[in-house]
Amino acid sequence: MPNEDINIGARDRLSIKIHGVKAAMAANAESSISVGALRSILQGQPIENPVLQCLQIKQLASASSNVERYRTVFSDVNNFIQSMLATQINHLVPTETLQKGAFVRIKQYQTNEVKGKTIMVVLDCEVISELGLRDKIGQPEALESSGPKQEEQPQAQPGGISSNNFYGSKPQAQQQPPQQQQQQNNLPTRTNGNSSSYNTRYQNIYPIEALSPYAHKWTIKARCTHKSDIKTWHNKNGEGKLFSANFLDDSGEIRATGFKEQCDMLYDVFQEGGVYYISAPCRVQPAKKQFSNVPNDYELTFETGTTVEMAEDDQNFANVRYNFTNVADLQNVEKDSILDTIAILKEVGEVSQITSKTTSKPYDKRELTLVDNTNFSVRLTIWGNTATTFSAQPESVVAFKGVKVSDFGGRSLSLLSSGSMSIDPDIDEAHKLKGWYDGQGRNDEFKSHASVMGALDGGSGSRKDSYKTIAAVLEEELGMNPDKTDYFTLKATVVYVKKDNIAYPACRSEGCNKKVVEVEPGQWRCERCDKSFERPEYRYVLQVNLMDHTGALWVSCFDDTGRMVLGTSGDEMMALREQDENAFSEKVGEANCRTWVWRCRAKLDTFQDQQRVRYQVSSVSPLNFAAEANKLAETIKQYSLQDQENDSMFVN
Repeated sequence: MPNEDINIGARDRLSIKIHGVKAAMAANAESSISVGALRSILQGQPIENPVLQCLQIKQLASASSNVERYRTVFSDVNNFIQSMLATQINHLVPTETLQKGAFVRIKQYQTNEVKGKTIMVVLDCEVISELGLRDKIGQPEALESSGPKQEEQPQAQPGGISSNNFYGSKPQAQQQPPQQQQQQNNLPTRTNGNSSSYNTRYQNIYPIEALSPYAHKWTIKARCTHKSDIKTWHNKNGEGKLFSANFLDDSGEIRATGFKEQCDMLYDVFQEGGVYYISAPCRVQPAKKQFSNVPNDYELTFETGTTVEMAEDDQNFANVRYNFTNVADLQNVEKDSILDTIAILKEVGEVSQITSKTTSKPYDKRELTLVDNTNFSVRLTIWGNTATTFSAQPESVVAFKGVKVSDFGGRSLSLLSSGSMSIDPDIDEAHKLKGWYDGQGRNDEFKSHASVMGALDGGSGSRKDSYKTIAAVLEEELGMNPDKTDYFTLKATVVYVKKDNIAYPACRSEGCNKKVVEVEPGQWRCERCDKSFERPEYRYVLQVNLMDHTGALWVSCFDDTGRMVLGTSGDEMMALREQDENAFSEKVGEANCRTWVWRCRAKLDTFQDQQRVRYQVSSVSPLNFAAEANKLAETIKQYSLQDQENDSMFVN
């Protein structure tokens, strides 16, 4: 019994001690909060690193799955305010560093009015972990309802903090005195003590991340990280020109486009690396993701009244942020992904020119060979003026932002028109690469992704050697993804070629290939080239039925592959049809029962409101009997190994 009394007493003393510690922590947390700070901030009084309590965290729905946005509610005991986290501190939420009930020191912020509601954008903050997590302290009220009483009292706020209408309906208009209206229109900005670094004419500086179609009378201060060349267009509605530029501040990045008159007025104003004030009117609209790699749900369009002014250049303001992928990891990246990379420039190719199949316009290109400390190399293509003016010397460090991944040659890269590059940038990754290359990399051997992909496919050096059966193509539903084109290789036999409409009359101009129309006997006209010819060039559009031991599949063959299948040109086949229909049919029939290796692509297509998968042959090659025999021998060998393993299971 005495021992039990001692234990009970010890437990009571421990409980009292724990209660005392909790009470001390609670008192410390309450005393740490900057009571009344939110009202002072909205009245324009600078508050240095206010400490607030986080009452609510909610992820916002976003039009882009790549960008997470978080809404928060912060309290100073007296009031609370709706807030939004800048993307650079998003990591605090999934890592549970920032939680409901936590205490936060706000290091950098901006306040803005968005569709009638005042919000605070938190650009930088620090969670005070030693204060722990607490239930809501006090009974804070919405900031709008806690000010001096007016003749017309707004409705009382509910006891709970609603998550509705963060960008919701604008409240009914109320008569406000001029002083209060001016206070809302000139919302203050706090930039961690650097408020003197921007022009005093622009007091209502918005962070890029707060821009939306509901924001009006705003000004952003941003660095131009990329400016495109001027592009022109011609169509049935007229002609024009445009350019685009990317802008960056501490909260995020956004793309802006200028058309026609705005292109003339603003193109020479913007210079890459410069810092500018850009003020509305300037249209904010949903971003066209097919033309941009900027991680923002919105983009800007310059208008007639848009004002642009050069700002003082602070070298620490909004420098380009990269998210690098090294060269070795490219083999794990999906085709058509857009990423950043940094590498040593190993080789620089000469400028060459290609002609677009769709527009017949020539394009300049230059191929670069890049290596890094993963001992891999990759080829990267740059285009247009970037290619012709490229002046970096081999062994330079080059950082690329906005390159597209291709599976050509295993893996290759292409710099987008909206992308940018920096030669020998003053960043840690560049210094590390340069040190590695000077120390040992200059004499290293580098692997290409083509050789690695080939090794993974059996050592043949080409992924085409990994065949699929027709049944596998259908069962795996290749081509059914509307956002992706699937590629595969078949070993299959021709069983039928449709004889109707095997070719079309095409333009004879090099690189055109568009259909021509016979305007009168002996005169064929191409509308695209605006030229006439005595006769067209017939190009194949074959429909071929293939079969293997698992099933049958219809594929389309165009001119190059059609010549392989039929063994002659479209001109000769059409001439044979006019001379002797029977001889024409026999010639088509000769293609039957011949086995080829077919490289195909599958893509979902819509025709007359019905969706179907189209299978198009991109290349065809005859069987390599030696390679096929080796494959069969390897297959037999695998069966033999399996038989030996099975036999060993029954050995006594």
